[in-house]
Amino acid sequence: MNTDRQRRLARYEFAPDTFQVQAFDALDAGESVLVAAPTGSGKTVIAEYGLAMAIDSGKRGFYTAPIKALSNQKYHDLCAHYGNQRVGLLTGDNAINVDAPLMVMTTEVLRNMIYARSASLDTLGVVVLDEVHFLQDEYRGPVWEEVIIHLDPEVRLVALSATVSNADEIGDWLSTVRGPTRVIVEGKRPVELHNMYAYGDKTTDRIVVVDTLVDGLPNPKVLRAESAEVGSRRRGAGRGRPRSRMFPPSRIDMVDMLREEDLLPAIYFIFSRNQCDESVNACYKAGVRLTTEIEREEIREIVDSRTTALSDDDLAALGFTMFCAQVESGIAAHHAGMVPTFKEIVEALFVRGLVKVVFATETLAVGINMPARAVVIDKMSKFTGEHHEILKASAYTQLTGRAGRRGIDTVGHAIVVWNPFVSFEQVAAVAASRTFRLGSAFRTTYNMAVNLVRTHSPDETHHLLNLSLAQYQANKGVVEVQARIAKRLKERDRLRAQARSEFGDIDEYRRLFVREPGQRDRTEIEMSLMSLHSGDVAWFDDQLGLVLSTSVRSKGVKVKVLFGNRSLRALTADELVQPVRTATRIPIDGAKTTAWKGEIIDQSDPRVLRELAHRLMRLKIDKPRQPAPSARSGHPCANDPNLKFKLNAAKSADRIDRDLRQLESRADKDSEVVSRRFDDVVSLLERWDYVSGWSLTERGVLLARVFHESDLLVSEAIATKLFDGLDPTSLAALCSVFVYEYRSPEVAPEPSFPSTQLRSRFRQVEVLSSRLQREEAAAGIAPHRSPDAGYVATVASWAGGAELADVLGEDTTPGDFVRTMKQLIDLLRQVAQHAPDGLTRTSAESAIERILRGVVLSASTMPIGGTT
Repeated sequence: MNTDRQRRLARYEFAPDTFQVQAFDALDAGESVLVAAPTGSGKTVIAEYGLAMAIDSGKRGFYTAPIKALSNQKYHDLCAHYGNQRVGLLTGDNAINVDAPLMVMTTEVLRNMIYARSASLDTLGVVVLDEVHFLQDEYRGPVWEEVIIHLDPEVRLVALSATVSNADEIGDWLSTVRGPTRVIVEGKRPVELHNMYAYGDKTTDRIVVVDTLVDGLPNPKVLRAESAEVGSRRRGAGRGRPRSRMFPPSRIDMVDMLREEDLLPAIYFIFSRNQCDESVNACYKAGVRLTTEIEREEIREIVDSRTTALSDDDLAALGFTMFCAQVESGIAAHHAGMVPTFKEIVEALFVRGLVKVVFATETLAVGINMPARAVVIDKMSKFTGEHHEILKASAYTQLTGRAGRRGIDTVGHAIVVWNPFVSFEQVAAVAASRTFRLGSAFRTTYNMAVNLVRTHSPDETHHLLNLSLAQYQANKGVVEVQARIAKRLKERDRLRAQARSEFGDIDEYRRLFVREPGQRDRTEIEMSLMSLHSGDVAWFDDQLGLVLSTSVRSKGVKVKVLFGNRSLRALTADELVQPVRTATRIPIDGAKTTAWKGEIIDQSDPRVLRELAHRLMRLKIDKPRQPAPSARSGHPCANDPNLKFKLNAAKSADRIDRDLRQLESRADKDSEVVSRRFDDVVSLLERWDYVSGWSLTERGVLLARVFHESDLLVSEAIATKLFDGLDPTSLAALCSVFVYEYRSPEVAPEPSFPSTQLRSRFRQVEVLSSRLQREEAAAGIAPHRSPDAGYVATVASWAGGAELADVLGEDTTPGDFVRTMKQLIDLLRQVAQHAPDGLTRTSAESAIERILRGVVLSASTMPIGGTT
């Protein structure tokens, strides 16, 4: 080991692992690195080595993180080693020592610096991109790609990612874009993980905890228990409620089990904020106490030191007394509905081993260093807002990555709790999966487009866009599609050869006598459907079916048909090749059950359908022969003994031709797809007077400085003076429509407006938004999110000086309120910087002062010390 490396690693008390040494070698050789390794394996050591190299060479090192909490934690970690004078921080909330040689920032801040061509980048040597797998995030992912593409090629990149299955592909792309990049994959966890499964057994009234996998396969013990469970349900069907052997253990019982089995501290993942809070309350009320008196005293000291910035009224509104009682008992919740101060307290107490169980949503799995001995997953399905879906392997890996503390635990435990809606086999499949493919979410934003127009020529811009991971992966897709085209062409030609007839022209015969689905007589089929009645038995192409009902719709006749296999289908003329041929009718008075109500068959009774399907199957009806036109026998091909085979071959070749047209269209669309989408965006910006002849208009210059999810709509609101002439409170309230989003599945309540002026301005924003959305949809661009006035009254109240207790309602959690206020402050800062009208800029600055107080100010201030 050379002396420079020894000096850089002297701070660590352990010898580096093999994959870390490989990364050091690559960095020493002047290469960039992509490190894909499990949570807690030591990727941070590689990042810090890269930063130390930058310092040693007289250059700057930037550490970027996806979230502010992780940035704050990293800032404290680096300050502890290098001292406060050599480390700076840049987030939306804080700007500390911005000229320091080592800077910690969110990825968006670095992207903005690149577009602004900041002088701070002149001496940049190394950039660490932490959690680089975020580039697949639908909203924020493009930022990672923008940074990677636009950074000066001389800057070395240290990209840190969770374990992904296509690391080599990402590494090849990085090498293409940035030069030599070594891919280092570490699949082994630093602490062995035991995947466990927990269920309640009613025969013993105990919690059973077993291995999920045995020799890499689903545990047969659980499979047998679940099979017996399913059998019990089937036997009990129709005879009252079936007896169930398996049941989901209560969360209180699970905590007791974790304590008895020495599996604390534990993180208990529940995908619901309310249920996290309810679980903590239930444990506390049940008398769960996991701390000693000495630990409780230490907890009180930490809590008191971290809440000094909050007033007694604010603490009361936040439920501080109950929060203290719960954390002192060693249990706590952690989710986005909590204010940052409370979340940071929970993190600090958990890392110190003072809080033993944290009921958390999946947001805890991102970034923050909170390892545990055990991780419990309450359910393996999550509600997306529309439906429940099973956790993907990537999410499972992220959650269970917290299980096992390096240097403390020899084994980490990941426990999934039984529930009847996800089978054990599904759980085992996710636990055994190692597939996590990283895909691009790159898209052209309006701000990105104008900044590219501002800083690059058209050719340079298209070249840069073609360097995106999205285009790189699309190009690979084009290659794969072309390979499929070649394979299908070969198959098509083989079928065409098989279809040739030495007796005559097979294609001519098909045109004259073979009616394909696309050539059928729809009118004739429609008329045959109209002649049907309930109870008719008819041939639907090649299947015999019983007509249950008929109805006439605007698009034609729809017939509900029961087939012999008990399947029900609603058929229209579009789904049939030839006219329906009636065979017979099942007489009404022959039914053993009341199958008809008048002339309408009761389709809701399964016994009726079962009887009718049985009777249909017993009918002995020969399939009618298709009458052949007399001219058909006179055609030469009619004498071909293999005519049917050759007609089928020709039909299959036609089907391949249709597939080929689709594949060729797809290959054409995927080629330079990113550039074409960019051109669509620029065309829209030209129509809205932001770009003219590859130059920015006055509005375009404004848009280049606006960084927001709805960047174009915000810029248009500024340019059309919708923010002008408003007092600070009204301006803050109006700006909230761009940052607030109602997320509940329930119908949104009607918004309230403190003044007719605000109502009028919002209606103008709505009209502007609707017009833009129509143009976006017409151009094939994903429409922006509609403005939402649901927080106008809340913001007006807070900016008007209301107390926290007065603005927090049933639908407003403290965490959501603080997060929305911080986003609002970020937008108001941009209005204060870029609004053309001086009075509007002044009003925006005053609005920030009115909002940045109390719990919002506390959440925007750096916490004292890190979480470690």
